[in-house]
Amino acid sequence: MRKSLKPRKAYQADPTLLANRTILVTGAGDGIGRIAAITYAQYGADLILLGRTRRKLDSVHDEIAEETGQSSLIIPVDLANFDAKSAVELKRGLEGEYSCLDGILHNASILGPKTKIEQYPFDDWMRVFHVNLHSSYLITQALLPLLRKAPDASIVFTSSGVGRVGRAYWGAYSLSKFATEGLTQVLADELKEDSNIRVNSLNPGATRTAMRAEAFPSEDPQTLPTPKDHMPLYLYLMGPDSSKHTGMSFNSNDWYHE
Repeated sequence: MRKSLKPRKAYQADPTLLANRTILVTGAGDGIGRIAAITYAQYGADLILLGRTRRKLDSVHDEIAEETGQSSLIIPVDLANFDAKSAVELKRGLEGEYSCLDGILHNASILGPKTKIEQYPFDDWMRVFHVNLHSSYLITQALLPLLRKAPDASIVFTSSGVGRVGRAYWGAYSLSKFATEGLTQVLADELKEDSNIRVNSLNPGATRTAMRAEAFPSEDPQTLPTPKDHMPLYLYLMGPDSSKHTGMSFNSNDWYHE
């Protein structure tokens, strides 16, 4: 994989960057997913909000409607139970609503236990892999026909620093992110010659979220960037300005600092 790009100055997105684009965000009810969905809507996108908790998705929907006047599609689903049948149902449902799909942000992830692999519970291992990797594969595979119909489409997989350099006690989370990096590279290579679909991974780094607090309970969250701080890169990768980049690994910390 090529090295991530570091721009000479902070990226400034055009206010109409995502106008007339339809974007699916997983894990859209909270944290980075929530802010990304709202930000995409502010830049003109029509949002599909996928997440586990209907109440949280309703809140994101209402905030988008209040700020932009747009109504988003809500899809409540627990990705721990998402299977091939679920993927077919998702595909059929979206094909009935949209002529094409312009982007997917695979944001949903779970942490799992932080313990030695020697002691890692198998059921937790499988659940982390299913949410963080297998569901992303199933959703992407099912929706590729809709993505192919877009003039240029973007798939963004959420990675992690521990998915690029292994670290003790991060177990299934770390390894699921290593696999996500591999999925990004393989899919990008498969699509680069015969489609307008680009595929990249994005490592948001340390961020003021509930997952970060769970992973580092003694850390002061006020020392961390907020999800909003990361949005320049999220916008860049989802918009047409990144159309020439595929199969790449991006780090958000390179993008919100001058």
